Amino acid sequence: MDLFSRSWAALRAAVADLRDEDFARPSGCTGWLVRDLVCHLVIDAQDVLITLATPAGTEPTRDAVTYWEVTQAPPTGEDPLDALTVRLAAAYQEPGLLTFHLDDVGSAAGRAAELADPDLRVGTRDVVLTVRDYLGAYVMEWTLHHLDLVAHLPDAAQPPAEGLARSREMLEKIAGTAFPASFSDTDALLVGTGRRVPTDAERAELGESAGRLPLVLG
Repeated sequence: MDLFSRSWAALRAAVADLRDEDFARPSGCTGWLVRDLVCHLVIDAQDVLITLATPAGTEPTRDAVTYWEVTQAPPTGEDPLDALTVRLAAAYQEPGLLTFHLDDVGSAAGRAAELADPDLRVGTRDVVLTVRDYLGAYVMEWTLHHLDLVAHLPDAAQPPAEGLARSREMLEKIAGTAFPASFSDTDALLVGTGRRVPTDAERAELGESAGRLPLVLG
């Protein structure tokens, strides 16, 4: 629960520190500019609010790891929802309006998470999780999108180290194997989710695992 709050606060702070011209730079998400990614974060924050207000009366069917749907097909940017996000982002016109909306909705999502009962069962995407596991899954979401945000902004603040470590741990459970110890947490996440192509040396270290990558999370 605390790690959700720290990861989310760090990501929102990184967005708040962006310069207007940064919003037109590419992000680490295929086909998306930084402004598109920030718009997606607004939608994510809305999803958190909706889910925390959607109690479920059945036993959990997923946890923080099994929450994720995994494929090996990287996104193309042609998904209808992805295309809608790009149009919504363009409609803001001024970066300040977009950051204001993220701060407004994002702060509310953060407060709702802090007030929620960790053992409450909630429903989202036709699955049921405890609040603890739902917010735990979002540590991965925030961490990966923080990496996406700063992919082409070398001076921007990086995700919290504890969020990177926890996200790596979850990704290794999804993969069913550990990444080589020589991989930093950031490199494990970037290579593991297809955000970066492994070097020849990294591919050699990965061995047979390289054939099962990337793990595209949705």
